[in-house]
Amino acid sequence: MSEEPGKERDEEQKPPSRPVTAAARRERRASSRPAARKDSDAPAEKPKAKPKAKPESDAVASDKKGHATPSRDGKDKRPGLIGRLFRFLKEVVAELRKVIWPTRKQMVTYTAVVLVFLAVMVAIIAGLDLGIGKGVFAIFG
Repeated sequence: MSEEPGKERDEEQKPPSRPVTAAARRERRASSRPAARKDSDAPAEKPKAKPKAKPESDAVASDKKGHATPSRDGKDKRPGLIGRLFRFLKEVVAELRKVIWPTRKQMVTYTAVVLVFLAVMVAIIAGLDLGIGKGVFAIFG
């Protein structure tokens, strides 16, 4: 007998472990689904018609792997240069309508931030260039 009397009951009531493989998961799902109902009021199902036999050329082509899918007969032709250009411009306008444009105040603020950042970076690069130049001149004279 174990020290904890409730422990044995907990182990017995544990749900089964989760399935690890995909096949086990499919099997578990299939077993949990209810069987198809057969109502007596429902009309009897008509037997399914047999699928039409494929022509010999299609049957051979579909059985082989590694072949390209046959092209469709009703394939649309590619529009001309003018049509493609017009479609491109239409899509550009549609995308520009989605843009959230900044206000005048935001533009001024962002422009000032960029200019200050550029001034700081130019000063750092110029200082490094001047310092390295003097160091090289001192070493190689």
